[in-house]
Amino acid sequence: MELMKLQNGSDIRGVAMPGIAGEDVNLNAEAVEAIAGGFVRWLRGRIKGEKALRVSIGRDSRLSGPAIAETLCAALNRAGVEVTDLGLATTPAMFMSTVLPRRPFDAAIMITASHLPWNRNGLKFFTAKGGAESADIREILTLAGEPFPEAAEQGGRKKSRFMDTYAAFLRKKITDAAGREQPLSGLRIVVDAGNGAGGFFTRKVLEPLGADTTGSRYLRPDGHFPNHAPNPEASEAMASIRDAVLMSKADFGIIFDTDVDRAGAVLRSGEELNRNRLIAMISAVLLREHPGTTIVTDSITSTGLAAFIRDRGGVHYRYRRGYRNVINEALRLNAEGTDCQLAMETSGHAALKENWFLDDGAYLIVRLLMELACGRDLESLIAGLQEPAESKEFRLKITEPDFKTCGQRVLDGLLTFAKAQTGWTEAPDNREGVRFSLDDAHGNGWFLLRLSLHDPVLPLNVESDSVGGVRVIAEALCDFLKTQEGVDAGPLFRFLDV
Repeated sequence: MELMKLQNGSDIRGVAMPGIAGEDVNLNAEAVEAIAGGFVRWLRGRIKGEKALRVSIGRDSRLSGPAIAETLCAALNRAGVEVTDLGLATTPAMFMSTVLPRRPFDAAIMITASHLPWNRNGLKFFTAKGGAESADIREILTLAGEPFPEAAEQGGRKKSRFMDTYAAFLRKKITDAAGREQPLSGLRIVVDAGNGAGGFFTRKVLEPLGADTTGSRYLRPDGHFPNHAPNPEASEAMASIRDAVLMSKADFGIIFDTDVDRAGAVLRSGEELNRNRLIAMISAVLLREHPGTTIVTDSITSTGLAAFIRDRGGVHYRYRRGYRNVINEALRLNAEGTDCQLAMETSGHAALKENWFLDDGAYLIVRLLMELACGRDLESLIAGLQEPAESKEFRLKITEPDFKTCGQRVLDGLLTFAKAQTGWTEAPDNREGVRFSLDDAHGNGWFLLRLSLHDPVLPLNVESDSVGGVRVIAEALCDFLKTQEGVDAGPLFRFLDV
């Protein structure tokens, strides 16, 4: 088994079900059992002593989830682990199972592949210290190649309704902020769960707090995802929750991804809250509570967001793409003495210092609901946020086998090219790829070219504060990219009709 190919950064992901041409199953029962063995060895290396390990297992709504959960439970039992099956759960809740109850679990495993197609699935691992890192996943997969760690005594197995405990934790945040038991009474709040695991939020959080959830959509778990991809970044998903808000005349709309570690939202006016707007809104809340704090974001956030944070007395700190990268940088800054209350990607991954720096879509939404529960106006939080007139992303494929070397060569060449251009200024706070701002005469915006973390792709982001500015910037970059071997710049060329 080529287990190492299942690594996807700090997750394990693979094809778990047949049905799509050209995609062979590689996350099968044999692979899952081997990974369970590697995980037990990895965990025992971190938890000293002879006590029996206690591990919780949860899954999202994917069709392959129950079978993978059964294989995991059986394998962990064989290794002497006490397993508690939490059933349908969210990724953040699985981490919380290692810190929240009176007798927390030693570790948790979440079965999910986020918003990927129905035939995919994967595994995320947690201890009370947080989610597994990329190096941990490599170690687990390496250990998975060793003989299975059979135990002299079989581990136990039971089930638990931990999602009730997790939902109570979320509700308490809102009631404590408002000082009353039903602070959402009189508000209509709709949820689009995309047939993932987020439907619990209506029944276990919103309705007990008094909210009217009439008009909510796709709450029933369905691993076929028949209505739209459960992904707050997808335009059809955001259009769905926007439509739900406007049709039901709701005060607020919420959308989650499959496993609820990401979220988006819609205001009563139909204005979408994702990417820069959502970061701006939660930043405004946290800067009111923690003046001067640092906000860590990924590299593709806009200049308007940077100005918004600066104008409210905060420090905007751009870092590399990848939610683990952003979170780990926030942890590093805090360890060095720089107060950082938020690490957030434009994808919707938001991790707050007050919540173990866990990227939790439900907790992010709870923080905004606390504003509503206290009678504050959400729209006013992002007043003054400058939005770009145009924004575009081009994904340029690298055709050479050694894509990292090729990609770095292109980045080095672009840096030299850009420094020679009139009206182009290198961004002083960039920590990934090549980012330049361009003056009014040269597109009135900025671009960022970076190398993808895992794929042979150079994503190119271009924004402009002027209509037509993206085209002006793209044309200038086209002159450079035409000279680069090993890069398919077709998406950019087609945009420009060249």
